[in-house]
Amino acid sequence: MTKNKWVRRIFSCMKYLVFSFGFLFLFLIILAFTRIPFDVHRWLGTHESAYHFKPGYILFLGGSGMPSESNLIRLYYVTRLSEKYPDASIILAHPVDTIVISLMKEELLVHGIDSSRIFIEKYGTNTREQALKMDSMFAGIKEKNVLVVTSPENMYRSVRVFRKCGFLHVGGEPAFENAMSVDLSYNHRVIGGKTFMPDVSGNMKLRYTFWNYLKLEITCLREFTAIIYYKMNGWI
Repeated sequence: MTKNKWVRRIFSCMKYLVFSFGFLFLFLIILAFTRIPFDVHRWLGTHESAYHFKPGYILFLGGSGMPSESNLIRLYYVTRLSEKYPDASIILAHPVDTIVISLMKEELLVHGIDSSRIFIEKYGTNTREQALKMDSMFAGIKEKNVLVVTSPENMYRSVRVFRKCGFLHVGGEPAFENAMSVDLSYNHRVIGGKTFMPDVSGNMKLRYTFWNYLKLEITCLREFTAIIYYKMNGWI
């Protein structure tokens, strides 16, 4: 094959690649105007998480640094559950980071949780490894009632992973955010809005919902990629 033919083939592949990404981007834009991203995200959080038992362990799966939005909201749910189930032990699963782990534990202590209830699993760096480490650290935990606390998008995969590792009784408490009930509309002209600018003061869907759903789309796409990866490895 001559050099010119190779160049033409490369440009042809690039053209189709750009076209494909453009189509995907347009599809995601259109999808963000529907409630599908919200429903998919809720499905990931609730499909496998139902439980009808009193947990012996409340398992926190860490998400990032501390303080951070993802960890703080999960700790909020852990605190509420610890009050509801005062006999349950709490396991903080987070990769080794002394400062982060200390801050997470401190957050629980501030809310009156006894330190004797709190245990640390700091060696697992993904959900599969965390499940395996807990099995080796806590004798008989596979037969106990385990309640997983993590972000909604991670819940489906997390519960499936623990069940695959032999945990018999696993449920989940997805750390959903609560939406604001405040009217955020404003008067465009009164606060000095330019007349040549579109007035979106009363359009909550365009100002907030659309952008939130775009973020949910990326979150869900990332999670479904992880689910496929875990499935191909036989971890779920």
